[in-house]
Amino acid sequence: MKFIDTIKNIWNITELKDRILFTLAMLLVYRFGAQISIPGIDPVVIAGMEATTMEDGILGLLNAFTGGAFAQASIFALGIMPYISASIVVQLMGIAIPYLQKLQKEGASGQKKITQITRWLTIAICLVQAPGYLASVQPMFGIPAEAFTMGQGPVFFFTGTIVLITGCIFAMWLGEKITDKGIGNGISLLITVGIIANMPQSFVQNAESRLAGNGGFMLILIELIIWLLTILACVYLVKAVRRVIVQYARRTASGSYEKNISGSRQFLPLKLNASGVMPIIFAQALMFLPGLIGGQFSDSSVGGWINTNFQDMFGLWYNVLFGILIIIFTYFYTAITIPTSKMADDLKRSGGFIPGVRPGTETDSFLDKIMSHITLPGSVFLAIIAVLPAFAVYFLNVQQGWALFFGGTSLLIMVGVAIDTIQQVNSYLLNRHYDGLMKAGKNRKTVT
Repeated sequence: MKFIDTIKNIWNITELKDRILFTLAMLLVYRFGAQISIPGIDPVVIAGMEATTMEDGILGLLNAFTGGAFAQASIFALGIMPYISASIVVQLMGIAIPYLQKLQKEGASGQKKITQITRWLTIAICLVQAPGYLASVQPMFGIPAEAFTMGQGPVFFFTGTIVLITGCIFAMWLGEKITDKGIGNGISLLITVGIIANMPQSFVQNAESRLAGNGGFMLILIELIIWLLTILACVYLVKAVRRVIVQYARRTASGSYEKNISGSRQFLPLKLNASGVMPIIFAQALMFLPGLIGGQFSDSSVGGWINTNFQDMFGLWYNVLFGILIIIFTYFYTAITIPTSKMADDLKRSGGFIPGVRPGTETDSFLDKIMSHITLPGSVFLAIIAVLPAFAVYFLNVQQGWALFFGGTSLLIMVGVAIDTIQQVNSYLLNRHYDGLMKAGKNRKTVT
C-alpha cells in the first residue's frame, strides 16, 4: 500500500506526470516504427525470419539492441547505435584534438557545438552502415528473392539507404526530446526499451522448452533466482564507490560584517566501475575481427581453429578473449575519462585537500593510485558479468535468446538506466516533500 501511495504521489506532481506521459508516448512511437519494414521488402515474408535470427548469438545481440527491428528489416533497423558510435568517436577524439578540448571547456555553448558535430558524424556512419545492411540482409536472414518487391537494384539501395538514415535520425531526435521534455536519458531509454521488448518472448520460449521436458518448473524457478541475484550484483557494480575524504580550509566571508566559516569535510566519490558498459561495447566490436580473420584463412589449420573457437559467442575461447579485452578496455577507458590531474587542480583551486596529502602533484598521484587499485576488481567483476550468458548456456542449458539477459551489455544497460531514471523521479518527489520512489513512508510535511 505504501508503494501504491508513492505512485499516487508521483501522479499528483503535474510536471512529473506530464514528463512521464511524454516519455511513454515517445517510446510508443519508437516501438511502432520498429514494426514498419523498409520499402521494397515484403513484411509478411520477413516476419518468419526473426526466429531464426534470434537463435544466432551475435545476430541475436544486435537484434536485442534494436528491439527486433534489425531482424524485421525495419526502418529503425540501425537503431540508435550509429549515434552512440559517433558519440564514442567524438569523446575519444576530444583527447587528441585541441578544438574539441576547447569546446568541452566552453560549457553549454561548446556542448551544443559538440552535439552538432556528433549528429553529422552519425549521418556519415549511417551512409556506410545502411548500404552494408541492405547488401547483407538477404544472406543474413535467408530471405527468398520474391520478398524483394522492387528487386535489389539501385532503386532499392537508394530508397533503402535514405529510409534507414532517416529512421536513425528520427530515433536520435526522439531520444533528445525525451531527455529535454521527458524523464531519464532518452538515448539510453530507447536502447533499454528495445532490449526489454525481446525479453518476454525469450523467457516464454525458454519456459516452454523447460516445461516440455528440459528441466521442468523447478529449473525455471532456479533460473529466475539466479537472474535476480545477477541483477542485484549489477546494481552493486553500478552503485559501488570509494569515498575519499576531502577537507576544505577555513575561509572568511565578507559582507555587512565579516565572519569565519569553518572548514567542511566532504567526500570525493570514485566509482568502482567508472567506465560503465563502454569496455563491453569496445570488446564486443573487436570480437568480430576473429571471424573476419578466420574467413580469410579458412583453408589453413589456424583459420579453421579460429572459425571453430571464435564464431560462437557462448564458446570457451571466445569468452576468455572477451573477458581479457574487457579488463584492458576498462583500464583504458577509465584512464581517459577520469583525469585525476584535473581533479587535483580543481580541489586546489577550491581550497580543498585530502588529509595527509599535499595539494597538487601528490594529490594527483594519490588519486591515480586509488583508481588503479579499485579499477582491477571493478574490471574483473565487469568481465564476469559480461561472460555470464555463456555460463548460463553451458551449465544451465538456457536458450541463447534468454541467456543474453543473464548478464553482459543488455543487463547492465537496463540496470543503469533504471537507476538513473529512478534517481530523477526521486529528485522530483523530494523537492515536493514526498518520500523517494524506493523508500517507504508517509508524505513529508513542509516546515514553515
